[in-house]
Amino acid sequence: MWMQQILLGILGLSAGITVAGGLFSFLVELGVVADFADRTHTGEHVLLYEDAAALGGAAGSLVFVYGLDLPGGAVTLAVFGLLAGIFTGCWAMALAEVLNVFPVFIRRVRLQNCLPWAILGMAFGKGLGALVFFWNQWGG
Repeated sequence: MWMQQILLGILGLSAGITVAGGLFSFLVELGVVADFADRTHTGEHVLLYEDAAALGGAAGSLVFVYGLDLPGGAVTLAVFGLLAGIFTGCWAMALAEVLNVFPVFIRRVRLQNCLPWAILGMAFGKGLGALVFFWNQWGG
């Protein structure tokens, strides 16, 4: 019985490491971190940024898998939500940029004149959706 639990633990840990490694190598390949470093003129710190992204992903996984309580309550939750939203938005935009989704879509729909409003609408919808989700999740 205990041998089965040890084997399942090793299998789960190995699968988690594999998936996390794939995700972070995908992020590095997309150039999200390098692009941020380039735009902020801090290219000499790219390895530090990549390590911070990997450690942040690992820490977030530990918090969610083990249900750890973080100090700070609502303030910590708000900061985490803001940073997670920024991370998700940047990742989605980097992926879309690599795939050239937006230029093709904008040309096909003839959206040049109202592009700022479309971006504002997407951002507002994403924020409102996150607000509704977290409001319902934590019994608001």
